[in-house]
Amino acid sequence: MSEPMGETGDVTPEFGEQRQEPETEAGADTDTGAGAEAGSGIVRVFGRQLKRCRVRAGLERPEFGAMVGYSASTIAAFEQGRRIPPPRFIDQADEVLDAGGVLLEMKDEVAKAQYPPFFQDAAQLEAKAVELHVYATKAVPGLLQTADYARAVCTMWRPLLSEEIIEQRVTGRLARQEIFSRAPLPTISFVIEESVLRRPLGGLSVMRGQLEQVMLCGLRRNVEIQVVPNALEEHAALEGPFTLIENRDGRRFAYVEGYKDSRMFSERKYVREIEDQYGILRAQALSPRASLNFVEKLLGEL
Repeated sequence: MSEPMGETGDVTPEFGEQRQEPETEAGADTDTGAGAEAGSGIVRVFGRQLKRCRVRAGLERPEFGAMVGYSASTIAAFEQGRRIPPPRFIDQADEVLDAGGVLLEMKDEVAKAQYPPFFQDAAQLEAKAVELHVYATKAVPGLLQTADYARAVCTMWRPLLSEEIIEQRVTGRLARQEIFSRAPLPTISFVIEESVLRRPLGGLSVMRGQLEQVMLCGLRRNVEIQVVPNALEEHAALEGPFTLIENRDGRRFAYVEGYKDSRMFSERKYVREIEDQYGILRAQALSPRASLNFVEKLLGEL
């Protein structure tokens, strides 16, 4: 999620064999670090097909851009694989260019390219989850982030990301938030350390907007947000942030974050251990109502 939305025995069914991926990003669902970029693989293939369809339709870039609401320079960036096109553009382009579904067939793979390789499997599972539970220790979870907050987090990342990659990451993060209104509604919960909510990343104005966003999300019927107070004398999850995911088939996964080490667990033994941590942590944290009152209090202090 913020969002990311991060082990031994980490086999990811449906996505391949045991794996370990590098370069996670601190506290942001590990999906803003250096990874797959525009200009790689499927993005270049899509760009070539887009150009072929446009030329076949007899349209120049400015003319086509005007039809789909993008500048000629942006169309050029899509065609050259320098920028990842959003799903809405792909829908429009396939229809306007009468591509017969050729462009639509690549939409899911192109969407995955918004994220570094280590987060792509997690993002795919997250998008189809019936239950999602996130523990955040470093930054507001990606699924709760505002555009300004997400951009601040990406801008601060070291080594520095290019402006294109920053915008790509922000766009991808906001797109993930469609999960809140997906039908049927998934069950979603967040447990966030108090220190995260007190850290004014991007400045006070950005943080004010971010705290307001947290409160609005916490009012959703399918979302519960809890805060872990700094003064807590007991803590069940000192090893760091993670995300628990359950899919439509009832299979459960745990995505665990760490420095240069992001893994997806599916083996029941390991997932259960993390579920136990999360259950105890929720009991230790403030209640959802008390947590929203706490966030409101923090807002009043800004």
